[in-house]
Amino acid sequence: MDSFENNRQSWNELTTLHIDSDFYNVAGFRQGKSSLKHIEIQELGEIGGKSLLHLQCHFGLDTLSLARQGAKVVGVDISDTSIQKATELAGELKIPAKFIRSNVYDIENVLDDTFDIVYTSYGAMNWLNDLDAWAKIINGYLKPGGIFYMVEFHPFIYTLNNKAEIADSYFKSKPLESVVEHSYTDKSRVSKRNLKHLEWHHSLSEVVNSLIANGLTIEFLNEFPYQVYNCFPNLKEVESGKWVSEKYGEKIPHMFSIKAKKVGSDSL
Repeated sequence: MDSFENNRQSWNELTTLHIDSDFYNVAGFRQGKSSLKHIEIQELGEIGGKSLLHLQCHFGLDTLSLARQGAKVVGVDISDTSIQKATELAGELKIPAKFIRSNVYDIENVLDDTFDIVYTSYGAMNWLNDLDAWAKIINGYLKPGGIFYMVEFHPFIYTLNNKAEIADSYFKSKPLESVVEHSYTDKSRVSKRNLKHLEWHHSLSEVVNSLIANGLTIEFLNEFPYQVYNCFPNLKEVESGKWVSEKYGEKIPHMFSIKAKKVGSDSL
C-alpha cells in the first residue's frame, strides 16, 4: 500500500471521530459560528465574490466558513469520508460549495478551472512529499494576479518531543511513519487496526523556495509565538484562543503564514 493510500484510509477513520468532537464544534458551526481563526480572517481580508480553491480541506468547515464570507469555494481532500461529510453539511445548511475527492497531486485530473485565491491551512503541509509539484499546482490554479495564502504550524514545533525537548532534526529527509491509534481531537480510539500515517516535515525555507521557484512572489511571511489550536503536548492557554509552550512560552515560533501572488496584470 502506498503512502497516500495509507493516509486516505486513516483520514477516513479519523473524520468519523472528528465530526462528533468538541474540538471541531460542528454544533456551533451549524448555529453560525465560523471555524476560521483571527489570523486568516485578518490576513485574507475581503473575499466576497472571489473564487477560492481550498486544498486539503478535511470535512469542509473552513471551506464553508469562507463561503459564508461570500467566496465561491471549491474544497479538495484525499479522504472519501471527509468529502462526503462536507457535501452533506453544505447541503444541510444550504451553503453553496463544491467538494472534490482527490489527492492534491492528482487534482488536475478532476478539476479544470482557475481561481482568485488558493488557500490551505493548519496541518496540511506534513502530508505532502513533493513541495515543488505542490507549488506548480498552486500556480496552475491561480488566475493572473491571483493570491496564494496559507497559515500553518511552524516546522520547528515538530522537532520537539512530548517533554518539549528538541529530539528530532529540523531538516528531515525521510518520511515519518506512525501507527494511528487515537484522534488528536479528544484522544478517542480509532476502531480499525493497523492504520498508518506517512508524513513529511518541511523546513520553512523549503516551503518559501518552492513557491518562489514556481513563479509566485512572496508578499509576506509572518511567524507567530502562539498556537490557535490546543493540539500539541504541553501547551498552556495564555488568553482566549492562544496557547504557548509551557516550557518555552513565547520564546519559540508556533505558527507561520504566507501570502504570495501570481505575476499578472490583474490584482486582488
